[in-house]
Amino acid sequence: MAKSVSPNAISTLLSNPSPDSSSDLPEIIIQILDLKQNGNRYMCFVSDGKMKLRAILPSNQFSDVLSGKIQNLGLIRIVDYTLNDIPNKPDKYLIVTKCEAVSPALEMEIKSEPTGITLKPKEDVVVKTESAAGIVLKPKQDVVSKSAAQIVREQHANSAPARLAMTRRVRPLVSLNPYMGGWTIKVSVTSKGTMRTYKNARGEGCVFNVELTDEDGTQIQATMFNDAARKFFDKFVMGKVYYISKGTLKVANKQFKTVANDYEMTLNENSEVEEVPEEAGFVPETKFNFVPIDQLGPHVNKPDLVDVVGVVKNVSSTMSIRRKSNNESVAKRDITIADESKKTVVVSLWGDLATNIGQELLDMADKSPVVAIKSLKVGDFQGVSLSAISKSLVLIDPEVPEAQKLRSWYDSEGKDTAMAALSSGSIPSNSGNRSVYTDRVTLSHITSNPSLGAEKPAFFSIRGYISFIKADQAMWYRACKTCNKKVTESTGAGYWCESCQKNDEECNLRYIMVVKVTDASGEAFISTFNEEAEKIIGCSADELDSLRSQEGEDSPYQLKLKQATWTPHLLRVSVSQNEYNNEKRQRITARAVVPVDYAVESKNLLENISKMGASQ
Repeated sequence: MAKSVSPNAISTLLSNPSPDSSSDLPEIIIQILDLKQNGNRYMCFVSDGKMKLRAILPSNQFSDVLSGKIQNLGLIRIVDYTLNDIPNKPDKYLIVTKCEAVSPALEMEIKSEPTGITLKPKEDVVVKTESAAGIVLKPKQDVVSKSAAQIVREQHANSAPARLAMTRRVRPLVSLNPYMGGWTIKVSVTSKGTMRTYKNARGEGCVFNVELTDEDGTQIQATMFNDAARKFFDKFVMGKVYYISKGTLKVANKQFKTVANDYEMTLNENSEVEEVPEEAGFVPETKFNFVPIDQLGPHVNKPDLVDVVGVVKNVSSTMSIRRKSNNESVAKRDITIADESKKTVVVSLWGDLATNIGQELLDMADKSPVVAIKSLKVGDFQGVSLSAISKSLVLIDPEVPEAQKLRSWYDSEGKDTAMAALSSGSIPSNSGNRSVYTDRVTLSHITSNPSLGAEKPAFFSIRGYISFIKADQAMWYRACKTCNKKVTESTGAGYWCESCQKNDEECNLRYIMVVKVTDASGEAFISTFNEEAEKIIGCSADELDSLRSQEGEDSPYQLKLKQATWTPHLLRVSVSQNEYNNEKRQRITARAVVPVDYAVESKNLLENISKMGASQ
């Protein structure tokens, strides 16, 4: 049976921008034009042969597009929709929240003629000409024709009872934008942060946020401040379902957003939050985007969060850390994990994660469980470190392919493989070989600006000579072989690691020293850690210690230090402010040290000369 494009379908949509239910709608069949993907949605135009309208197919329609049910130049039946205004324009766009495929792609775009239009699909077609009231077409595969009443009855039979009982119109999260109001959403709380306090120029306050998920799997972050935070903090419970209205939306701050949504929501004390009783939450499947441990470098001190999977090598006891911001104590526990890159990294768990999940990991540490951790911050404490936040998720022995592959590798060969701790000098990070040619400055630029690094560390690249190394300074410390943290001599024998809570017969020596660096503009003392110092000295701290014990007129120790001076290096450094005796001082720390590549240096000099000539 032939199926026709609905006459004046666009006019019908425009005259009824927000229908209360699908039962109020006549049958609306329109043609899809210029279908293309845009982020997490498909954009297109819809046409009835006379008029066109911009349209969006949200993520819940992806499967029909990918399977070919919905095609460019094909026909769809609109079941449910929303019309939104286009900012600063008189036009509107259609958000198709539910539709059905009617016909595959036709040979051409439908355009109305005064005497009627005859169209055919790309396959064999039987063509009819009827009155100007409609456009008739018939694909090769017969499409069963249904009346509007039949469609409505089928929709009601398949819809959830809760939807029929609703007296309000619930909108999907994907349809929301900052320019529309009067919306109501139905969402489940899939993540809830802690209540945090803050202090700024306007005074003190509190804030917390939640992550909300609708039944299509779309997520959005909602934030509440002060009165709203106190009003809704106990109201929102993980896993429960709520109707929410009278909130506002704005473009999400990329630095702080935690979900894949272009917008974020703010709820104030006048917002409405109503729990939906006895309804299961919409729990989306946890999706990981794992970053190998040896590739964490580019994420150091960046706003983005990372997911990791690793074998637990060590679990520390719980420590109590006092926050500088509010002087409150919080529980902390460090775990050391490793992966197939043969690198280890320390992950700091805080609060409930430290006391609950952390204790569970400590109890089973001898079994070397695999953990998958979502949403971690990457820092540069003692090289590279990871830190959990309020929304971090820790899964023990998860049933994901990456974890199973890692378990198989560790059981077969990994447990007998030597692991090295990840550090800033051993990873392809922003402070590596490539970045020593960016942000290039002279030493005087740093030393003549004492305010550099006052708020947050500043990073630069310099080229200079190691002009002096003080021979009698404390150049190294005794370190744990597992976590690289400082150890103390045990009363009996061996060395005690407070972090690992264990005693080892041996320990490693790791550099922590200060060197003077000189360039054409001046000089400065720069702190260096193990990997960077090894590149400067040319040997490990253990090897240098053995040379120090050798006596003679020409001490091998002094000779080794002398050989390390007046050698040119490229250094990536961080500049921060430290307080000493109530006085703020500039601290310069080497983050990477690489030898000078004279060919690359010459090329950069020629490029700079060309730029100088062009600017004159």
